[in-house]
Amino acid sequence: MFLRAAENFGEAEENRMIDRFQVGVITGTHGLKGEVKVFPTTDDPSRFRKLKKVILDLGREERILTVRSVRFFKQFVIVGFAESTRIEDVERLRGKSLLIDRADALPLEEGEFYIPDLIGLRVVDEDGAELGKLTDVLQTGANDVYAVETPEGKELLLPAIKSCILETNPQEGYMKVHLLPGLEDL
Repeated sequence: MFLRAAENFGEAEENRMIDRFQVGVITGTHGLKGEVKVFPTTDDPSRFRKLKKVILDLGREERILTVRSVRFFKQFVIVGFAESTRIEDVERLRGKSLLIDRADALPLEEGEFYIPDLIGLRVVDEDGAELGKLTDVLQTGANDVYAVETPEGKELLLPAIKSCILETNPQEGYMKVHLLPGLEDL
């Protein structure tokens, strides 16, 4: 696969790779012992088993929490934190994001990128002509599709396949593509 649908968190600024990724959102409490129900926003929810700490985004401030327990229930991850042992400790956390540092993210294979690092990239064709800005990555199952907003405000959809995506350089802030026949007409 050309791209790993890794942890997602917000939009990356142009020419800047982000330092943190969102791995889940707290949807509510679970039981009376300070556990929370988390909706995972990572493509590999089992990664919660490997986490030792997470960053709780409270909006104006952040707190580092130590993961003490992890188990799975339907599409949710039930997480207990060392700092929270009573339901009263976690009742106000509904809707808050759980983040990890880039250093704690799943490692990438050669040619794979974290989605937030791609958002905002300038997209140029093989001759260097500006096509637009990458605004979204759609995960379709067969292959990902890159949504590019053109300078005219139209959307160009590019399959994330090697014959179309020639070069991806988040450090330099651009992606070079080969427009397959018919893509501009869609």
